Amino acid sequence: MARPLPPDFRPRYHELHRVGRPGWWRSLVGAVLLLVLVFGVVPLVAGGVAFVTLLATGSTTQEASDVLDVTGEATPAGLALLNVIIAAAIPLTFLVTWWLHRLKPRWVSSVAPRLRWRYLLVCLGLSVVALVASLGVAMLLPVQAGDMPAGTVNDFTTQTRDFLVVILLLTPLQAAGEEYLFRGYLTQAFGSLVWPRWASQALAVLGPALIFALFHGLSQDWPVFFDRFAFGVVAGILVIRTGGLEAPIAMHVLNNFLAFGLALAFGDLTTALNAEGGSSWWMILSTLTQSLVYLGLASWVARAMGLVDTGPPVGGAPLPPPAGDPVLAAPPPRV
Repeated sequence: MARPLPPDFRPRYHELHRVGRPGWWRSLVGAVLLLVLVFGVVPLVAGGVAFVTLLATGSTTQEASDVLDVTGEATPAGLALLNVIIAAAIPLTFLVTWWLHRLKPRWVSSVAPRLRWRYLLVCLGLSVVALVASLGVAMLLPVQAGDMPAGTVNDFTTQTRDFLVVILLLTPLQAAGEEYLFRGYLTQAFGSLVWPRWASQALAVLGPALIFALFHGLSQDWPVFFDRFAFGVVAGILVIRTGGLEAPIAMHVLNNFLAFGLALAFGDLTTALNAEGGSSWWMILSTLTQSLVYLGLASWVARAMGLVDTGPPVGGAPLPPPAGDPVLAAPPPRV
């Protein structure tokens, strides 16, 4: 039996599943279903379509496999396929949210409920400021060879051009896809499992952060794992503080642009895509500086812009109406 919601209950972002269809098990089923779809079914379907397309255009079986396998040698087509697969998490998250919880997809973006584009664009600028701060710290650290880009600039080739096109067009969608999955649905799913506020918030932040780090590879070394886990924790805190996915998306997009850009300019994109080791604990201080500076700036700007971090009252109803939205007594008071 669903726990009744008080008439003045205003859900925070991680509590939104509570105003959908009752049943905590729906959140667990949805989380497992999404992970299987994004990392199992979609790669098989999309990869199969891309493989058949390459065969139809004259490639051999081996050539098609080499083009699409980013773990061997990254190609623009392989990177594009990878980005499309992860970007598919956005519509799949929308679909599962409606199907299992009868909540309209817009409630995954924020408690507004929509993607607040003005705040997202401001956060892109804030992420640059945080990046500069982290670079300043990095210059003071005793780094090992390979921790910082060095050497001559790579030649600009037609493949470099193709990589740039793919990165500029598809990487933002890939980054947003990861955020809609991990900081979106999984945050709402974990947050709905327990009722005490402190426990709900902790689970909503730590659970998705751990899964996010693990899904980047089981063979990654501890500094890399910790770096990704810390990113997930900061992003999860931002989602709850600001009531939406805009700040994590902006930070994720910039990080990926930077990583891919440095790899194209000074290193190797294959190594960047499959990075599971080679970092030092010293560099964690730099990336933590970036995350914490960004956390402070994004939180302060959200308050300055008057962003809401809770939804409107649900009216005490345990179920949404047939139309699909939770019962909302009034629209959010601020943008």
